[in-house]
Amino acid sequence: MESKSNESTPLRPEGDRLLNAPLVEIDLNKFISQVKGEASWADSDRNSITLFKSETMRIVLVGLHANAELKTHTTRSVISVQVLEGEIKFTTEEQSVLLQKGQMVALQQKMPHSVHAQKESFFLLTVAALQA
Repeated sequence: MESKSNESTPLRPEGDRLLNAPLVEIDLNKFISQVKGEASWADSDRNSITLFKSETMRIVLVGLHANAELKTHTTRSVISVQVLEGEIKFTTEEQSVLLQKGQMVALQQKMPHSVHAQKESFFLLTVAALQA
């Protein structure tokens, strides 16, 4: 397996990080602090950073300010959403659930859904690759 890294950019000067290797260590508290310290967090209602990316899975840390919303969208993949801080309302066509720290949902592919932050929140979005 070839290790893959992400290089820093002007928008994310602290962006150098390992994205894929036989073992990728991820300090969630460090990344939450990094996201909160970036201009994108100060200038918009959200910010995110990819923590892991392979051919079969992607893990993204997403931060939302209070009342920020990810409007209804669909994904071609199976996903999970795990709340690390705050509280979000996760809504599908069939139901809505309030998720707090330590709670998560899993969602099948091609299901429209939206996310609304009830207060400042951070969650892990895990995206599974499509089956061939």
